[in-house]
Amino acid sequence: MNSLYDRLIAKETKLSVVGLGYVGLPIALEFAKKIAVVGFDIKPDRIEMMRNHDDPSEELESKDFEGTDIHFTSNIEDLRQASFHIVAVPTPINKHNLPDLSPLLKASITVGKALKKGDYVVFESTVYPGATEEDCVPLLEQYSGLKYGVDFKVGYSPERINPGDKEHTITRITKVVSGCDEEALEIISKVYEIVVAAGVYKAPNIKVAEAAKIIENTQRDVNIALMNELSIIFSRMGINTFDVLEAAGTKWNFLKFYPGLVGGHCIGVDPYYLAFKAKEYRYHPQIINSGRFVNDSMGYYVAKQTVKRLISMGKNILGSKVLVMGATFKEDVSDIRNSRVVDVISELKTYGATVDVVDCYASSKELKEEYGFELSQNIRNDYDAVIVAVNHKQYLNLDEEYFKSITAPKAVLFDVKGIYRHKMKEITYMSL
Repeated sequence: MNSLYDRLIAKETKLSVVGLGYVGLPIALEFAKKIAVVGFDIKPDRIEMMRNHDDPSEELESKDFEGTDIHFTSNIEDLRQASFHIVAVPTPINKHNLPDLSPLLKASITVGKALKKGDYVVFESTVYPGATEEDCVPLLEQYSGLKYGVDFKVGYSPERINPGDKEHTITRITKVVSGCDEEALEIISKVYEIVVAAGVYKAPNIKVAEAAKIIENTQRDVNIALMNELSIIFSRMGINTFDVLEAAGTKWNFLKFYPGLVGGHCIGVDPYYLAFKAKEYRYHPQIINSGRFVNDSMGYYVAKQTVKRLISMGKNILGSKVLVMGATFKEDVSDIRNSRVVDVISELKTYGATVDVVDCYASSKELKEEYGFELSQNIRNDYDAVIVAVNHKQYLNLDEEYFKSITAPKAVLFDVKGIYRHKMKEITYMSL
C-alpha cells in the first residue's frame, strides 16, 4: 500500500493549507509547484483576489502564482479532497495581552469536519507548549468522530517566515518538524522535504517543537528590550546608543541587537503566550515580562522625549505640528497589526499636538478601521517635529535639506532607528 507521501507525489490525494495569510499562502504555492493543493481561507474576498493571482498580504508577486496546481476555496467541503492538512492561522493576543486562540480553535473545528481516516494534520501557528495536543486535538476528535493517533495523526511544524524578507524564504530555512509518533514524524518530514531545500530538523516531540518556536521570538524580544533600556540610560548621559553599539560590535561575540519599536504578530506577541502558560505551572516569568514591559513602553517614551525637547526649545506643545513617518510594524511591509507606532501617535495627541501620519506601504483605510486615524494626503512645510518611526527604504536617503523643507524654524527630528546619525548638522537631532 502506498504511503500518504507517495499518494501526494502521485497526485492521488491533495494537501490543504488552512489560512492563507503571510504564512499560509507562500507555503501553499510552494507545495502547489510539486503536488496538488487546496488553499482554504474563510474570507471569500481574499479567495477571489488569490484566484486573480493577487496576494492580499502584498508579499508575493503575480508570477509566484504561475505554474501551480492549487484550488482556492472558502468551502469546507473542498477540504475533504485533501489528506494532509496544514493549519496556518494567526494566534494573536487580546487587549489584556492574553492568548487569543479563537482563530486556531475555529480552524481546528473546520479541519475536524473534513477529516477522514488516515489523514494528517500539521499545525504551524505559534502557540504555547501543549496547545496542539491539549486545545486542538480534542476538537479534531470531536468534530470528526475519529480517534487521535489511531484514525488520524497530528504534527507541529512552526512557521519561520519573516515578512518583507526575500532571502529567508520557506525553502531556505531549516524546518523544525514533529509528530505524534515515529511514523507521523517520518511522513511529515518527507512531505516538508518536498519543498524545503534547507532540510528539516526532527524535534523529539510536539511540545519541544512548540517551545522552540516560542523562544525564538522571546529571545529576540528580551535582547531588544535590553537595547531599549540602554537607550534610555544613554539618552540621560548624552551618549548616542547607536555609536555605543557600533563600538561594542567590534567584539566577535557581541550580539548585534538594536533599540526600536517592537510590534507585529511575532516578537510583540509570542512572549505573552509563554508567560501565560508559565503561570499554569505556578511560575511568574520575570525577565520575559520585564522585557515586554520595556518594549511596550517605547512608543510612549519616543513621544514624551519629543515633547520634552520641544518644550525645552521654547515651543508650545499645545497645537504644535508633528509628522510621523511610518505606521507599519516594521520596514518595507504593509502589515499594521500590533504596530507600536500607534502608541507614539496617541501619546502625542494627549499633549494636544496635531499629528500627521504618512506611510508608503500602509493602507489608510485599514489604519482608520484598526486605530481610528488616516494617512495624511499632503505633507506640510511647518512641522515642529518629525518622527521617522519606521525605516522604510524610501526614507533611507532623505537628507537634511528635505527635513528643513518640511519643518518650521527650530524643529526636532526624532530618528527612531538612527538611520540619519551624523548626517544632520542644523536640525535638532534625536534617536533611541
